[in-house]
Amino acid sequence: MNRPFNDPGREAILLRVLWMLVFVLVWQVAQFLLGALVLVQLIHRLVQGAPNAAMMTFGDSLSRYLAQIGRFGSFHTEQKPWPFSDWPQARPADGEAAYDAGAARPVAEEPKP
Repeated sequence: MNRPFNDPGREAILLRVLWMLVFVLVWQVAQFLLGALVLVQLIHRLVQGAPNAAMMTFGDSLSRYLAQIGRFGSFHTEQKPWPFSDWPQARPADGEAAYDAGAARPVAEEPKP
């Protein structure tokens, strides 16, 4: 049983396939950025003795963005990732304390109320 070409379900899946192809390309760019960030963060950690807070935050949100792409691509969700939804927020760090350039030493994260 072949569905007619103008079937709304067929159009929806074709549109989704196009979005999935776009997000595969976005995935490749984001994956490269995350890899570069990991290397720069490692160098920063070796030189300064602690990771950079801004890179920690961006790295976490970028990895969560990659997870959103994976969830959309595997049909786990219908919600398209950024820019169709909000950029993922970074979670609080649970690893090493970040480097504070002003104090020139690692600082512990402030407790959240």
